[in-house]
Amino acid sequence: MTLQKAFVPFGCYWSTPFCRWQGSFANLHSLKFAAECAQRALADRKVPLEALETIVLGWTVPQKSAFYGAPWVAGLIGAPGITGPMIGQACATSAKCVQTAANEVESGASRVALVVTADRCSNGPHILFPNPMGPGGTGEKEDWVLDNFGHDPFAKNAMIDTAENCAREYKVAKGEQDELTLLREKQYRDATANDQAFQKRYMLLPVEVKDPSGRKVLATVKADEGVRSSTPEGLAALKPVKPDGTVSFGTQTFPADGNAGILVTTREKAAELSRDKNVTVQILSYGQGRVRKGFMAEAIIPAAKQALERAGIGIKDCKAIKTHNPFAVNDVLFCREFGLKPDQMNNFGSSLVYGHPQGPTGLRLIVELIEELAMKGGGYGLFDGCAAGDTGAAVVLKVDVK
Repeated sequence: MTLQKAFVPFGCYWSTPFCRWQGSFANLHSLKFAAECAQRALADRKVPLEALETIVLGWTVPQKSAFYGAPWVAGLIGAPGITGPMIGQACATSAKCVQTAANEVESGASRVALVVTADRCSNGPHILFPNPMGPGGTGEKEDWVLDNFGHDPFAKNAMIDTAENCAREYKVAKGEQDELTLLREKQYRDATANDQAFQKRYMLLPVEVKDPSGRKVLATVKADEGVRSSTPEGLAALKPVKPDGTVSFGTQTFPADGNAGILVTTREKAAELSRDKNVTVQILSYGQGRVRKGFMAEAIIPAAKQALERAGIGIKDCKAIKTHNPFAVNDVLFCREFGLKPDQMNNFGSSLVYGHPQGPTGLRLIVELIEELAMKGGGYGLFDGCAAGDTGAAVVLKVDVK
């Protein structure tokens, strides 16, 4: 089903830079930090807080007091009269948050929905689960971030195993992954050219990192941290992480910290809040898919097909495509399936290059998709990405420029 009533005010979205884990954002409470950034962004975009009617909060890594989630973040932003759901769907969190907000508007339940997504992979919680039946009553422990990177309790494999399974099944050689990674890094550099001209269209810059008191500035972040600048020789020299594998550390993303936000509202309200009345942004559809155990990278294919079908378009109708690509293998499979060349997608960067904070990753990519479509004079756009549990999620947008 194509959505009819869900729109995004052009310019009413944002993302922080992404910082590689254990970097400048490593000690910030992700939800408090996201609320601070949202408050700043909404003020900069002249969005009155009293216009907000609901909030959708996405996160995947717990923080202290996250139990209070969406209503707490709304209160910190300065909108204590609203509430809404918390969504944690691994790397599909952003897409599901956007769909949830769009459904709020589509159904008439809310006219203005605020989506806030945030995560801090750095210093993730170490959890002890009680187990009175354990030896001597000892509990069971989980290191939230690292243990879940390393083990899917259903498929019984690590994240990297899913990439290797796909590479082996579809015969994706290491050299092909290296070549695609070099292209994605070049595309990212286009976003930082001319004093970060593209990123400054949406990114909160600079971002001050403060001490717990909120008074002392410890650092000022002016760009993504941890982005690699690879060479053909350097990637070729990197050995695969797994014995007899093909995926190196150079052809996969890295954990990161950051947050992002977006407004979803009616056509009329979007026109009122837009920074350019000549640009209309409509959310058309959402799709999801799940594939066989241990083949996460191929889940992007059924997700994209479902979203495109629901929007009533085909891949050739898309003027811009962005993917969450934790492994270069993902984009190789996507291009093969849809008959695309690698340079026909992921202009201005992707998570393979600038990192993966999990919850907000997809939303930054959706924001960049909107801006690219506006620069191209409008058209259809597709966001697509894989997620834990061998799943995928996709969103189709349409941008009109008068």
